[in-house]
Amino acid sequence: MIQGNIFQIAAETAWQDLGNGIQRQVFGYDDRIMMVKVKFEQGAIGVLHQHHHTQISYVESGVFEASIAGEQKTLQQGDGFYVPPNAEHGVICKEAGILVDVFSPHREDFL
Repeated sequence: MIQGNIFQIAAETAWQDLGNGIQRQVFGYDDRIMMVKVKFEQGAIGVLHQHHHTQISYVESGVFEASIAGEQKTLQQGDGFYVPPNAEHGVICKEAGILVDVFSPHREDFL
């Protein structure tokens, strides 16, 4: 079984630069679940993609135009969205902010 640290301290957790105005900070995880913070600069695009993981995302800050399975919605701080497995989804950042993503099972490609 894989497992991240029991406590995640933001100041001690490195941000990974993904390019194009997007950074990722991997927080807690084990084989079944993972939490990740994703920081977007205004105008950054989380390109449309799909994966077998279930995903739930929370808008910690900023404004995002989210697209899930062809449906679009503008979301702001306090909002969230659910992505079923294999649904095509992506975001456009309208106002710089952070999404908190939770995946089940964990994203092995993030480790």
